[in-house]
Amino acid sequence: MVNPSKHGPWAVVTGASAGLGEHFARQLAASGLNLFLVARRQERLEVLCDQLKRAHGVQARYAVLDLAQEGSDLALDQATADLDVGLLVDNAGAGYFGRFDGQDPERLAAMIRLNCTGVMLVAHRFVGRFKRRGRGGIIIVASLAGFQATPWMSVYGATKGFDLLFGEGLAQELRGSGIDVLVLNPGSTSTEFGKVAGSTGGGFSMRPEKVVGGAIRALGRKVVYVPGATNKLVALVDRIFPRGFVAHMSGRTLRKITPPEHW
Repeated sequence: MVNPSKHGPWAVVTGASAGLGEHFARQLAASGLNLFLVARRQERLEVLCDQLKRAHGVQARYAVLDLAQEGSDLALDQATADLDVGLLVDNAGAGYFGRFDGQDPERLAAMIRLNCTGVMLVAHRFVGRFKRRGRGGIIIVASLAGFQATPWMSVYGATKGFDLLFGEGLAQELRGSGIDVLVLNPGSTSTEFGKVAGSTGGGFSMRPEKVVGGAIRALGRKVVYVPGATNKLVALVDRIFPRGFVAHMSGRTLRKITPPEHW
């Protein structure tokens, strides 16, 4: 659960212009935290900051940054240097559906830089700051895909496996430091993610506000959080069945939501 005295007065949310990042910003502002938002789309950030200030009476600032680019973590650190940040929501990420050899290698490389390198570098900046202040919190947004091989989005699943294992390891390193670490692993969620990643969609999707609300309540209580009963079952299956079987079943499911032209 977010504790303003521990995780405030400022929270940084990356990937805040849409999807889970936007919902994190709205719910954290409703809890009384000031927000510093990061994304690539300036107009959306401006509108969201204005809405948060008017609706909740909090302060809200933003920076237009592409966290896949070298030096963006330093730019974020400098942009927030005058703020007492107590919470980082390390959310910025991208997906990409399709057969591996038919995918654009530059887009794949950019996704790895964003989902892995960017997540790690931003976390590194704020872990140091939180250790100096003696308290804080980090929410790393991974994915249910990180528990298993994900044919038809193989590189994406691998990046989210990195995020999951990185967050679990970091949480153990920071035990007793006053810094809470939570790895959020959502399954299919009703955001623009699937459309941007190239999925045809279909099937059950959780509401983003429910995913975010559960994660906020889990902060400081859990290290790994999987929202939704169905997603929890999938995560459990991934841990108890042979990896080859899980990869086969995952591939059958993901192919159904991959456009045929990308098979």
